[in-house]
Order: sequence, then structure tokens, then C-alpha cells
Amino acid sequence: MADSTIKAVFTANIQKVWNVVTSLENYQWRSDLSRIEVINEKQFVEYTKEGFPTTFTITATEIYKRWEFDIENSNIYGHWIGTFSETNGKSEVVFTEDVTAKKWFMKPFVKSFLKKQQEQYIADLKKALQ
Repeated sequence: MADSTIKAVFTANIQKVWNVVTSLENYQWRSDLSRIEVINEKQFVEYTKEGFPTTFTITATEIYKRWEFDIENSNIYGHWIGTFSETNGKSEVVFTEDVTAKKWFMKPFVKSFLKKQQEQYIADLKKALQ
């Protein structure tokens, strides 16, 4: 099991940050995705640029405050928690992933993969919010 947390502060208001992060239709700002397929109101599949699918099952939604989901693909399974807060016109996000590799030989690489993925996500999000 590997966990990774990333925090970021943006000058955008919390509504804008929330709307960008939680939109399943407007995902083009994400440099790692080719598409998102919505299965139902609680489940969606993200496809990487290479076509690799990951299924997300939403487990909690508290508008402008918290979004959580379970994650699974052929290599990993786990849970993601995103918290959102606003102070003095600035929005802070804290994203935490707790992931387990399904294949023993991938276990040593999961944490560094998570960190790299989170850093790219925040970089893409900063661009989207400008």
C-alpha cells in the first residue's frame, strides 16, 4: 500500500476550482487523458492518452468541500480524497491517494508514480484556472 498527499493554493474562488476538478465533461485541461466515459451518476472511467482505463466510483460528495472515490484498474486499487477550502479569496486543495499495487513487482514503484501523477495534475489544474 502506498499513499501520497499533495496540497496547492489557487487565486481562483472555490466554486471555480470545484467545478474544474469535478467536471466529467470538461476534462480537456488534463494532459494525461484522452477521454472520460460516464457510466452512471456514481461511476466513470478515465482513459489515458495510451487508452489505458481506470474506473472511479464516487463514494462521497460534499459540494465545495469534499469529493471521494474508489479507484481501480488492472494494476492498482485504492481510494482518493479531495478536500477543498477557501480563505481570503484563495482556494486550497488537498488530494490524498491511498493505492495498492495488484502485482507484486509494481509495489516498489507505486508511491513515486502517485507523486508524479499528482504533480502533473496540479500543474494542469493551475493552467486551467488561469
